[in-house]
Amino acid sequence: MLRLTALVVLELLANSIGLAAAYWILRPEFTIDWVGFLIVVGIFTAARFILAPLMMKLSMLYTRALMGGSALVTIFVALLITSFLSSHLTITGVTTWVFATLIVWLFGVVAMLVLPLIIFKKTLAAAARNRPVTPLG
Repeated sequence: MLRLTALVVLELLANSIGLAAAYWILRPEFTIDWVGFLIVVGIFTAARFILAPLMMKLSMLYTRALMGGSALVTIFVALLITSFLSSHLTITGVTTWVFATLIVWLFGVVAMLVLPLIIFKKTLAAAARNRPVTPLG
């Protein structure tokens, strides 16, 4: 259960970073209503959690070469669902959709690599020394 909670927190943070980066780089064609930012992140993350296993399975059925691209397809579809379900996210133009998908993916990947090192630094250090982690120590 703790591992699932950590994964959800990391995913939410990584998606927040990716969506914020896309907003800062692509505005005014990519807009997020900051009042609804948490709603956008929540819908996007839920869509990714639901779509990722489906996209991975589909890519494995057709060809192993598509497995890397399945993450990009998942992000694109999650952005599409989020913009459809929420009025807080607006993306206009084909180029903006392509760049938004790439930016959210890139910043999300980097965040998923770096955030565990920052957030779970104490746990990783204790694991390296093969000793249990104490909550306050």
